[in-house]
Amino acid sequence: MTQPVTVQPGGEQQWMAAPAAIPGCPPGLEYLTQIDQLLVHQQVELFEAFTGIEMNNKYKIKNSLGQQVYFAYEETDFCMRIMCGNQREFTIHVTDNNQQEVMRVHRDFKCCAGCCWCAGCCDCCAFEVTVEAPVGQQIGIVRQLGSKWKPHFSVMNGQRDEIFQIWGPCCAWSGPCCMCDVDFDILGTDGSTKVGSVTRQYAGFVQECFTKASNFSMTFPQDLDVKLKATLFGAAMLIDFMFFEYNGNNQ
Repeated sequence: MTQPVTVQPGGEQQWMAAPAAIPGCPPGLEYLTQIDQLLVHQQVELFEAFTGIEMNNKYKIKNSLGQQVYFAYEETDFCMRIMCGNQREFTIHVTDNNQQEVMRVHRDFKCCAGCCWCAGCCDCCAFEVTVEAPVGQQIGIVRQLGSKWKPHFSVMNGQRDEIFQIWGPCCAWSGPCCMCDVDFDILGTDGSTKVGSVTRQYAGFVQECFTKASNFSMTFPQDLDVKLKATLFGAAMLIDFMFFEYNGNNQ
C-alpha cells in the first residue's frame, strides 16, 4: 500500500508521513516499522569538490519509494576533518521531518585502528560506532572484528549481545572505473544465514570521479526490531567512513 506523503516547505522533496506513536518504540523510529529498505544518499558538496577541503557530510535517508524518512548530518570540527581524514571522530545527527533529532551515531577517534589483521587484538585497534535513540540511550553497537582479509563487523544490541555479523568483499573499493555495487552481507550469528545487506551503490562516472559522495542501500526483514534497523544504519555510516570516505591524505 502506498504511504501518504508530505512535502517539505519550500522544496519538492516528498517526506514519508509520520506514523502514530507505538508503545515501546523510541520516538521517531516508528517510520522504520513500515519499511524493509533504506536508501542513504550523501549530498554533493560543491565547495568540497572544487577545493578539496573536507566538509561535514550530509545525507538524505529515503524509503524504497523515494520518500524522505530522515535527514542526517555530521558534526566534526574542522581540524579533525583536515588532519585525520576518514580516521576522524564523528557524530551523525539524524532528524525527522519535524527537524527533531531521533537518533545519534558516534565514533571515537582511534589513531591506529582500521587494519583487519589486528582489529581483534584490542579495543584501540578496532573501530566502533554506538547508536543512541533517543539521544542518551544506547540501543546498539557496531564493532570491527579481526579477519585475514575481508572486512568483518559485529552488530550488537545495547547490552553488547551479538545479533548479526557483517562480511564485506575482499576488495571494498570504489571509483569512476569500478562500475559495480559493493555488497556487505548481513548474516546471522552462525555466519552463513543471510538476512540482509548494506550495499554501496555505484553513483555514476562524474560523481565518482569528482566527489566522495556515496549512495547506500540497506535491506533487512520488515519485522526486524526498529532498534536493530537503526543500528544497521550506524553500520552503513561506519562502512562509509572506513572504505569510501577518503581524500588525498589517506588514500
